[in-house]
Amino acid sequence: MDNEKLQDLKQFVELCKTNPSILQNPSLSFFKNFLESLGARVPTSVKSEKGGDEHPDELDEDIIESDVELDNTDTVEPDNDPPQQMGVYSGEVTEENRDAAQTSKAKALDALSEGKLNEAINHLTEAILLNPNSAILYATRGSVFNKLKKPNAAIRDADAALKINSDSAKAYKVRGMARAMLGLWKEAANDLHVASTIDFDEEIAEILKKVEPNARKIEEHCRKYERLRQEKKQRKIERDRQCRQAEAKAAYEKDEKKEQQSQHKASGPDSGSDLNGGKIIGIHSVSELETKLNAASRASRLAVLYFTATWCGPCRFISPVFTSLAEKYPKAAFLKADIDEARDAASRWNVSSVPAFFFIKYGKEVDRVVGADKNLLEKKIVQYAG
Repeated sequence: MDNEKLQDLKQFVELCKTNPSILQNPSLSFFKNFLESLGARVPTSVKSEKGGDEHPDELDEDIIESDVELDNTDTVEPDNDPPQQMGVYSGEVTEENRDAAQTSKAKALDALSEGKLNEAINHLTEAILLNPNSAILYATRGSVFNKLKKPNAAIRDADAALKINSDSAKAYKVRGMARAMLGLWKEAANDLHVASTIDFDEEIAEILKKVEPNARKIEEHCRKYERLRQEKKQRKIERDRQCRQAEAKAAYEKDEKKEQQSQHKASGPDSGSDLNGGKIIGIHSVSELETKLNAASRASRLAVLYFTATWCGPCRFISPVFTSLAEKYPKAAFLKADIDEARDAASRWNVSSVPAFFFIKYGKEVDRVVGADKNLLEKKIVQYAG
């Protein structure tokens, strides 16, 4: 195996050390099986931030919510009857129709007192058709539908009443009771609280004693699983970030190795120069930097000192440009230092951000460029290299 492939394998092993979960990738099963055949133990899970075991694939799966224990003793099956007759809202209702509607309403209340609920519905429907502008008629019929255990019909009447009068306490009460029958506890609690605010009565307070505990349980359940989803989302973001960082580091180290090998060949016994014209010189310490800068001074050459870092995105963009500029302007000395490796050199030159380029002649800084501006970088090289 040639040296380049050995270096690739070494970098892959380092990536596995940094993020062993990648060995769970099906495409790497052959390598995982090989390691296990040698007695190696490949971890089947990775540690989450909270210290628990978490399989990598679990971060891509949906959270399955558990059921909420609720008191559903008084709930009913939804009524699926055809919608009841509704009046057509009009701007004017004659006095005659208004009086007739009141008469029908009175008949409905009499039937209601005798327990004749369907008859009461019929009389209230007559009243609504005569006076479709009355919110109280819709709300009253809705209350009868609640007694008949027809919550969907009651909700339709309550909605119609609220379109006419958005402050109808009775309509909110009717709809809240209907939603409670359907097990819509949060919605029921909201309606009943509004009704109580507009016009409090004891019946609403009694209903809320059952509705509110169920509504609170649902709210707590929703908050719990929303929190879990957000935590899982953040863990997935962190996992992806670590994978990208590890891959970027491996790619950077591979490029650095190739660059060092190229520099080594260029600085052989027949090269005739310590400055590797047309090549980039890697700097690993402040003493090494001083040696190269002294050599550039003796040769009356411009030194372009580039500070970079493995984790720097703009550095990955500008590094190939820097390499091509070194080939284009061989009369200048191109030096490159990683701030995490050559900390003393970065400190000596007061590097506060990367990428940073220093233009040095006879040991003195004559200019600098901070940031990945390739046009400005070449312009400065042309300016000072001449």
